Amino acid sequence: MEPVSRREFMAAAAVPIVARRGRPEPAGPQGDGGMFVCMHGATGSMHDFRTAMEGWARAGIRAVEPDLPNVRRFAEAESPRMARTLLDDLGLRAVSSSNQLFLEESGPRRAQSIEDLRWKVELAEIIGADRLVIPSAAGQPHTIDDYPEVIDNLREAADIAAPHGVTLMVEFTRLSTLINNLRTALRVVREADHPNLGVMMDTFHFWSGMSKFEDLDRIAHGELHHLHFEDVPEEPPLEVFGQPDRVFPGEGIAPLARIVEVLKSKGYAGPASLEMFSPAIQAMDPYDQAVRARETIEPLIAS
Repeated sequence: MEPVSRREFMAAAAVPIVARRGRPEPAGPQGDGGMFVCMHGATGSMHDFRTAMEGWARAGIRAVEPDLPNVRRFAEAESPRMARTLLDDLGLRAVSSSNQLFLEESGPRRAQSIEDLRWKVELAEIIGADRLVIPSAAGQPHTIDDYPEVIDNLREAADIAAPHGVTLMVEFTRLSTLINNLRTALRVVREADHPNLGVMMDTFHFWSGMSKFEDLDRIAHGELHHLHFEDVPEEPPLEVFGQPDRVFPGEGIAPLARIVEVLKSKGYAGPASLEMFSPAIQAMDPYDQAVRARETIEPLIAS
């Protein structure tokens, strides 16, 4: 089948919201102002979009963070409208979407990154996601003189997202050479000062990277837009472990309960989104992934 055109994506943006089917004991937005379990598309990346969504919904999940390339493959086989309808029929809400790299760093990769961002914010709008994660993946050496350009780059990207009602969320990552800690993420987002730009946090990058626990105090009330929620293993050593070494919350050494307590005091009442890269976890049946997510996350985020 031919790839879905941008015009087709836009035409489908007005998909009517289908009434969500009631399900027992859902793990999702309940209107009580608390945190809730969310499943990140990376966790189900070894499964097609429909299989992952159906399995997660069957386990009582109500909030998802779809991987947009995976959604696009589904849309090319079915239609963008069907992607939204599938979520609605399953009682799932796209509370975020993932992701777009190389937007903050100038260089040869940025032009393609901008083009990819254009179709991703269009598709995010169609499926009802008002947020998109933009991790910092800078790898070249940088100096303080490069940060004004970082600010300009982020503003340009946010301008592209704005007409679609999508907020871009800067994610600091532990190995980035531009934004690798919470302090810097807060700084660049505040300096950019754009209504469609926010800051998010991943507990794996927070606890295994350059951030300090006290940096959480720097977050203003209501400033945190989104949270990826995983644990950091005690082994292997920090110097040699990577993304696939993430473990389920409560199975590692990060002080997740203390982190949750501080974030709640800062007014955070959003998703705790499980983003896992272990091939063994990604290969699990999506239902089992979601059951395990609820078992490990819900006790930590309970009021």
